[in-house]
This record gives sequence, C-alpha cells and structure tokens, in this order.
Amino acid sequence: MDMRFKETFLKLWEKYFPGAPLPVVFFYSDDEAGAALVKGPKSLEEHRCVLADITRAARGRSLAFNIDSIGCGGGRKYLGFTEVLRPNFEYFLSCGIPGELEGERYKKSPQLVAKVMKKMPKFSAPARYIVFKRWDRIERNDNPDVVIFFATPDILSGLFTLANYDGADPDGVSCPFGAGCSTIVTYPYLEKTARRPRSFVGMFDVSARPCVPAGTLTFATPFKRFVTMVGNMDESFLITQSWKKVRRRIKKG
Repeated sequence: MDMRFKETFLKLWEKYFPGAPLPVVFFYSDDEAGAALVKGPKSLEEHRCVLADITRAARGRSLAFNIDSIGCGGGRKYLGFTEVLRPNFEYFLSCGIPGELEGERYKKSPQLVAKVMKKMPKFSAPARYIVFKRWDRIERNDNPDVVIFFATPDILSGLFTLANYDGADPDGVSCPFGAGCSTIVTYPYLEKTARRPRSFVGMFDVSARPCVPAGTLTFATPFKRFVTMVGNMDESFLITQSWKKVRRRIKKG
C-alpha cells in the first residue's frame, strides 16, 4: 500500500466528508497480516453473522478470518471458504418446512431460490485468511482488494455520485440481491478484474441489518476503482455549492 495515497485520501475524506466514518478494506493473505484472528463459534449449532465481526473492524479493530472463524454458513460461502450451504437452503430462504425449519421468506418459493443460486457468482478464497482493516490501520505491506464504507444516505449519495462521475454507463453502481456479506465481499472482489469495475450498494439483508447501526447501508468498490474515484475528488461535484450544503449536514452528524 502506498502510504502517500493513504494520507491523501485521509485529507480528502475529512475535507469533503468531515467527521464521517473511515472505510474498511479487506484483502486475502497467507498470514494474519498483523490482525487479530477471530475465534470461531464454540459449537456447530452456534450461529453468528460475520457482519457482527466485520463491523468491529469499522470501529478500528483489525481482524483476520479463516474458515474456522466464521459462525455462519453463508459467511463461509460468500467470503470464499466453501461452496457448501446448509441442508434445505432453498426452503430456508423461502417458505421453510412446517415443523422442521423456519423459512426467512426472502423468496417466494424453493424453486425460485434454486434459480437464484445458480446465478450467484462463485469464487474460492485465494489464501488462508481474509483480513479486514480500517483505513487508518492499513500498513505498508497490505494490498487492499476492496474498500467498504458503512454509510448514511448523505454519505452514500456522495460516494454513488463520485463512482458515476467519469462514466457513461447508467449502472456504474449496482445493487444486487444477496446476503449482506456477499454485497461487500463477493461482488466487489470478483469485479476487481473488470475493465471498468462497478461499485456495489448493499446491506439490505434483513437478517444482517441488526449488525449495523440504523440508517446505515454499505458501499463497496474494488481498490482499483477506488483509486480513480479519489483522483477525481478535487474536480468533481464535491467542490460545488450543492455538495457544500450536504457536507454541512454530514459535519453536524
């Protein structure tokens, strides 16, 4: 990581988004990269949404996960550590099985879930660990893959507009259906090799919503795209009177 770029962003972020929370980055690594290894659940029956741990990184705690750290089948899948989902997942995400399994009812039928899962992107973690660090905790040897913001609507509007600033396509920012962790890890990670990478708005996953503050969504973008966004900040709408009005509200909190 270029430490000059790290400092440049910190200054620009405070200039245009005063007092707003810093983003979190993640990258895959063969070691913990100076982060604390997250302890996994005490039993197979214990469930813990991985977003509950990732939000700790947003508060400044650098964290590393391996497959044993994650207490959620979806988290293990969408962070790239397994392709296996819980038995009867099609029923779990839809109507359930009476007397056996309560359904989340996020899709109308098990058959529809099966179709959705066939379209979900797949990947395997390229290293043993995935490491999450807040921006100010990044070290010289770290190589971020994705940058994640936990953002209120005003902050999100700025990030959304900045991501679309230098492009003609209407879908420079995408909002796919998926688990909360898929929209901050799977989608942006797989997008990083695209010719013009998209960014992703997420955290509409009702089950994961309690893991983030009310009024918060996520904006995740591949690091390559993020570098371009930062380079555009000083010439974009962020220098206009229109943004100045929004900036005042962000500063007030």
